[in-house]
Amino acid sequence: MPSDTSSRCWAIVPAAGCGARMGSQTPKQYLPIDDKPVLAYTLEKLLAVPAIAGIVVAVGRDDAQWRTLALANHPKIQTVIGGAERADSVLQGLQALSLFAGPTDWVLVHDAARPCVQVADIERLLQQVRGTDGGLLAAPVSDTIKKVEAGRVSATVDRRQLWAAQTPQCYRHQALEAALREASRSGLTVTDETSAMEHAGVDALVVEGRFDNIKITRPEDLWLAQAILRHQAEEPL
Repeated sequence: MPSDTSSRCWAIVPAAGCGARMGSQTPKQYLPIDDKPVLAYTLEKLLAVPAIAGIVVAVGRDDAQWRTLALANHPKIQTVIGGAERADSVLQGLQALSLFAGPTDWVLVHDAARPCVQVADIERLLQQVRGTDGGLLAAPVSDTIKKVEAGRVSATVDRRQLWAAQTPQCYRHQALEAALREASRSGLTVTDETSAMEHAGVDALVVEGRFDNIKITRPEDLWLAQAILRHQAEEPL
């Protein structure tokens, strides 16, 4: 891991989850796509971004698979033990980064199971958050959205202001750590970093990302990610 704090961008990949909705004994970040684990694709995308000085991967305490990845020994990658929740893992990553990163350095947090992100989108996010408090990749909702109560449609929601949050999400090191700790003290459940920043009063910038930046959550997502990654292999990252 580089020690030059003039480098202004770092990444955290929370990878301590078990992915229960996949219905697999293997955590989803280690499921294979064309004989390579999902997490390997994800890390390759981040490593392809020159501005990222180092990456912290938060793994489960009993994770026996991480060290089987060739990238586990990459000089720009270090690991920490993650927590029970995503926010706990990110906080562990932020604490590890304190040895290398300054308080105003940018930190990208990216889902371990989101391997289809385009390098160009990551770079565009980094460029556009400069001069702001930070932001995230997101995509406008294209489906008709229904509000459902007790298994019945109760309303159709106006989708014109609805966006699906993606990752990476990018904020200043110190500000993100403070927001996550405050959310924890307040008993607020946060499913992404922007939720914590919203709670802290931060006006997050939305940068439009590609629709194929999918998160692998269910079994059918795996073959969809495979198709996307095969197509991307024929194009620049």
